[in-house]
Amino acid sequence: MKIGKWAGLLILLLVLILAGCRQEKPESNTSGEKGTTRTGEEDVRVDEITLEGMALDVLETMSLQEKIGQLFIVCTDSLDFSAETEMTEEMRNNLQLYQPGGIIFFSFNIEEPEQTKTFIRDMQDSVKIPMFMGVDEEGGLVARIANNEKMGTTSFPTMKQVGDTGSLEMALEMGRTIGREISSLGFNLDFAPVADVMSNDANTEIGERSFGSDPKLVADMVDEVVKGLQENDVCATLKHFPGQGSSGDDTHKGYVGMDVTIDDLRESDFLPFKRGIRTGADFVMVSHVSVNEVTGNDVPSSLSPVVVRDILRDELQFENVIVTDAMNMKSITKFYDSDEAARLAFQAGNDMILMPDDFQLALEGITEAVSEGNISEEDIDDAVLRILKTKILRGIIPEDSPYFAP
Repeated sequence: MKIGKWAGLLILLLVLILAGCRQEKPESNTSGEKGTTRTGEEDVRVDEITLEGMALDVLETMSLQEKIGQLFIVCTDSLDFSAETEMTEEMRNNLQLYQPGGIIFFSFNIEEPEQTKTFIRDMQDSVKIPMFMGVDEEGGLVARIANNEKMGTTSFPTMKQVGDTGSLEMALEMGRTIGREISSLGFNLDFAPVADVMSNDANTEIGERSFGSDPKLVADMVDEVVKGLQENDVCATLKHFPGQGSSGDDTHKGYVGMDVTIDDLRESDFLPFKRGIRTGADFVMVSHVSVNEVTGNDVPSSLSPVVVRDILRDELQFENVIVTDAMNMKSITKFYDSDEAARLAFQAGNDMILMPDDFQLALEGITEAVSEGNISEEDIDDAVLRILKTKILRGIIPEDSPYFAP
């Protein structure tokens, strides 16, 4: 009997795991726990007060405009629409002018390993504070790097197929492999793992990107992937909060509402997020789905203070970086201009705004809100501190940086 492509890969992964995965891995500076930073070749435990002090050292060197720049993760189109695979003068000038907190790469930015490394290095050399270099590398269907054969990285089956095995060792090894491989290219942020519980078979946006319909299984799998990624200094992102596995429509195309109560979410959808938060995930991404039985209105979750601040920050006690889902999706752009969307997202409690439809207008929206007193500089500082602490924790801002010189 012929073995299917993914079945063969699953068997191979299990063999590697049972054999002890003897391939040497680079030393990691964390096991998903907060309060670790690298010094030379050794791992050194740093307490929260020290980490915050280091972040404050960086914050004190920044202008208000530089702080506002840190709130954004943008795609290359926002820096130079005509440039996709290499640095241009316009892109360099815009990086130096706006100082964004991060860049997200897509398949069209990635041709082959050396080109990718050079492009990322050139971008990092153009900014004052090193950026999050992010990519959607979930494995399976959404793998911007592995789906390009020229990159030579490991391809994985869908997350549903991984979940169907029930193997936590496989999930951990997948996280470690993805983390190790994308880190070697210069990426330090993965918009993964998907923490949605797939409770609606008609859901095409999530589908087989989810580990399954059992909240406990999804939580167990998510936990292992977070550990594997962050062992390799790649920030893990739990997405898409508050969980959109029960939705039937696609937020890329327009408004999506979910008919769920807060008890429904607590009993199912929140479980993988709570597990990932407890493990120490660096990021949580907030979806654009609306949960009007929870919030009392049709505002997207990403713009809702109830979802972001009251539930994610306060109830689930997530203390790290909260990022919106892509703000150029139709669920946002059909109803909000970029300046209003950015302002509402930040006021809701998000620390970072992903891919505004119009980056310059979004920047203006935050800047004007500060000048008019609708957003305080203290709130900007709080968000930037969380961003800086994560960058220091993962070695993105190295501990031998001039910021920390005596």
